[in-house]
Amino acid sequence: MSEDGFHVHGPHDHELEHAQQGGHGGNHGDHGGMVNQIALFTAVIATVGALFGYMGGATQANAGLYKNNAAIKKTEASNQWNYFQSKSTKQSLAELARDLAPQDRKEFYQGKIDRYDKEKNEIKVVADKLEADATEWDHQSDEQMHQHHRWAQSTTVLQVSIALAAIALLTKKKWLEKAMFAAGGAGLVVGVLALLHI
Repeated sequence: MSEDGFHVHGPHDHELEHAQQGGHGGNHGDHGGMVNQIALFTAVIATVGALFGYMGGATQANAGLYKNNAAIKKTEASNQWNYFQSKSTKQSLAELARDLAPQDRKEFYQGKIDRYDKEKNEIKVVADKLEADATEWDHQSDEQMHQHHRWAQSTTVLQVSIALAAIALLTKKKWLEKAMFAAGGAGLVVGVLALLHI
């Protein structure tokens, strides 16, 4: 500024004025609005994407845990079926002994046969329950893996949306901004599907 109150703007002053107004050259209001809109959208989508990523990791961990529980139950059921088989073998030997034994020993072996038959039925109930538990754990693991895939799909689409946002900011292309919103919306829809176990 000169002493008599006359002020001359230099190029630097002009750019600072435009930067303070949120624009840079050309159509100041439109580009500034686009920048703010994309920045806000990116912050929201990044936050939602982080939550979806966490959920994806949690469901994957659950799926592994449930599959492990299924394997434990299958092993326990297998042990019970082996025990069942040993009782069946003992019962068959007792039946053979009864058939070959003298009359006064037949009742003794029949008692063993009856006992083995009762024990086999009890073992079978336990083994069937363990197999049902294993099947249920497998089913829950499969559900968790399906949900994990949904969370992963959603997170990936949201990351694509964020990448499109960066490109839209750099190129100032309106169609990229629309693609960014479309990808963000698609990512949110897939996240809702994961939340609803669909």
